[in-house]
Amino acid sequence: MAEARIVVVGAGVAGLTTALTLSSHARYDITLAAKYMPGDYDIEYTSTWAGANYQPTSRDGTLAAECDLQTWPHLERLARHHPEAGVHFQENVTYTREKDESSVHGASRSRCIYSERFKSMIPNYKQIPQDRLPPGYDAGISFTSVCINTALYLPWLLSQCLKAGVVVRRRVFTHISEAAQAHHSGKQADLVVNCTGLGAGKLGGVEDKEMVPVRGQTVLVRNDPGIMCQASGTEDGADEMAYIMQRAAGGGTILGGCYQLGNWESQVDPNLAVRIMKRAVDLCPSITGGKGIEHLSVIRHNVGLRPLRLSGTRLEKEKIGELWVVHNYGHGGYGYQSSYGCSQVAAELADDALTPKSKL
Repeated sequence: MAEARIVVVGAGVAGLTTALTLSSHARYDITLAAKYMPGDYDIEYTSTWAGANYQPTSRDGTLAAECDLQTWPHLERLARHHPEAGVHFQENVTYTREKDESSVHGASRSRCIYSERFKSMIPNYKQIPQDRLPPGYDAGISFTSVCINTALYLPWLLSQCLKAGVVVRRRVFTHISEAAQAHHSGKQADLVVNCTGLGAGKLGGVEDKEMVPVRGQTVLVRNDPGIMCQASGTEDGADEMAYIMQRAAGGGTILGGCYQLGNWESQVDPNLAVRIMKRAVDLCPSITGGKGIEHLSVIRHNVGLRPLRLSGTRLEKEKIGELWVVHNYGHGGYGYQSSYGCSQVAAELADDALTPKSKL
């Protein structure tokens, strides 16, 4: 019989993965409550717009890096044994330039080249010889990664939650304490897990002023690049990016992108879209057979807002009034690749909060 009632707020990749992780504990009776669900397309629902791939860029020795590393075995298992999840292996090539190392994006790409833990864990890690680098690049690596078809993966996560006994409800909260009343049993929850992403900036009882949007814009095309590819920087500005990743199971190929800190704009910038497509063709000419951007077959243009927390992902427990709340939000653009590691930390925090403490 379940001993503790838990409400997980948010049904993006963080909320779904956390609910699924908690469901492995027989003593928990779990409700997942969220405004948006898999299948929704809204600027506030970040997870549906993600690429999404795996390439750890956190600094070695940090909790973020540990969560990235703990997530890889789960994604590898899904790619190997569960094709229905929409995760597949893809060869990744990353090129870097020394002049980009002062930028946020460039520095993060350099870290994955020099991280010893990354080298030891990721399959088929290799340094690209200098004579095989495209003109203008100073270093490069290749390795086996995964790319996720978010249109399949999010519903799959939800189905796994339902299979495990999680009850799912559409709910909108103005204060985190309201979530304690949303448990499907009709009784008050013993603990709430806050996975509200960018919404944590406005949610009553949380109102985290460190939360800022980082606007991303991508183009989804039908073309097959044959490889996942990205560069440390572009000539179009410090907040513009160049990457290509093909989603699993016919999900199309994502071309990106940008990293626009503090930008809430939900509409597509057509000039940026053209620059994104040009950079993609330059970076990976095989995507159009050596032809121009007019040979890209566009499915749609996307805009999403990464939920960045300036001081890093919030993974901690807090007592708000008489209610225990575990926070798991603020992952920026790394929600998928840290999802299982972060959810395990959140589950451990929940265990600690709900475990009676002996009195000395």
